[in-house]
Amino acid sequence: MTRLSTGDTAPDFTLVDQDGTPVRLSERRGTGVVLFFYPAAMTPGCTTEACDFRDSLAPLQAAGYTVLGISRDEPAKLREFRERDGLTYDLLSDPDHSVHEAYGAWGEKTNYGKTVLGVIRSTFVIDGEGRVEHALYNVKATGHVARVRSLLGLDA
Repeated sequence: MTRLSTGDTAPDFTLVDQDGTPVRLSERRGTGVVLFFYPAAMTPGCTTEACDFRDSLAPLQAAGYTVLGISRDEPAKLREFRERDGLTYDLLSDPDHSVHEAYGAWGEKTNYGKTVLGVIRSTFVIDGEGRVEHALYNVKATGHVARVRSLLGLDA
């Protein structure tokens, strides 16, 4: 499994958002992007993480970052998740997990003591030139957004 490191070029992609609109990472050049991969919309841990990003959106945007969440969910489910929890950033659909794989956010993990293949909860901070500033793998749903803010010097 390929893992990204600080300074690597972030793999470009085009995925559809919750409304079926194509979103291309390279079109975000000139602004930073916080890209987070989560296992499934509307599950407890993913809801906690998504709402933490929602609640930290203002300082992230003020610092020049766009937040994008990526899961394997279809756009209709992403739209429902976004509306249900008042998420104010785009959620992207990667049903074949190809973008997950390009970022090293898909692979073997331990789940309830068993080794399974699936989403590795991960977050990437990408600078305005498309380079990885921070690559965080195997993050916890709770508290990791505060760590991202701290890494970016945005402590409350």
